[in-house]
Amino acid sequence: MALSQKHLLGIKNITAGDIEQIFTTADNFKEVINRPIKKVPSLRDITIANIFFENSTRTRLSFELAEKRLSADVINFSASSSSVKKGETLLDTVNNILAMKVDMVVMRHASPGAPHFLSRHIGASIINAGDGTHEHPTQALLDTYSIRERLGEVAGKKVAIIGDILHSRVAISNIFALQKLGAEVMVCGPLTLMPRHIADLGVRVELDVQKALEWCDVANILRIQLERQQIKYFPSLREYALYYGINKARLDRLNKEIVIMHPGPINRGVELDSDVADSGHSIILDQVENGVAVRMAVLYLLANR
Repeated sequence: MALSQKHLLGIKNITAGDIEQIFTTADNFKEVINRPIKKVPSLRDITIANIFFENSTRTRLSFELAEKRLSADVINFSASSSSVKKGETLLDTVNNILAMKVDMVVMRHASPGAPHFLSRHIGASIINAGDGTHEHPTQALLDTYSIRERLGEVAGKKVAIIGDILHSRVAISNIFALQKLGAEVMVCGPLTLMPRHIADLGVRVELDVQKALEWCDVANILRIQLERQQIKYFPSLREYALYYGINKARLDRLNKEIVIMHPGPINRGVELDSDVADSGHSIILDQVENGVAVRMAVLYLLANR
């Protein structure tokens, strides 16, 4: 078993068949991680380097756990405590790591296209763990897998992605993944946080959050990424929460139940209230659990085992 690509650089680059194969493999690994002994020897002779140039909690821990569950040897690299601070280039950094006989690289970088650049210069398989505001493929895979798990299938479902679309790599990867599996996608948020040509991707654009909730089967709520915002895109967090925050009152006005998702971390009381995040509507913790199984599947398939 193997994917059609040597790397996982983005959802745009892979096929619907690749996604289905990842999900089928993840089903098997989900059984593994729920056993008393949560480990298999599948990647026992593989060395994987986690190279993170940006902060991460869930993604980094999820990848590291997935690698250890597969019995791989793991190297963790943090730019904040490395020779990058002395002026070393990205290519030199990675080549030095590969000289230690590393087989796969999981990389997060602030610059869009950084994993694509590396893939043209090194022989190891690369998994993009997020590149700037471009893509975050494994997050989209675990999100779509979680929808499939909760609703039975993805095809024909209506998914609204709500929040800071402009700065979100999760939104773009989710749009590609959902459309490849036959879902309808809507994006919703303030006009100032909407990419100019987003409708060209074949998604609906809605500025009224209540209309988006009435339309969808699943609402994937995105974090307001203040760290990427160089100017003010809305008057205040309080005003954003008033117009776009998802709270129990909004859900109570619906004549149906919808699924609530969030890639994390949550700004509670801003884009999502605690009484929604912790409710029966929410599959946020399922997303976290599924992230390990999906990343195990990606690593396993890219290693061509």
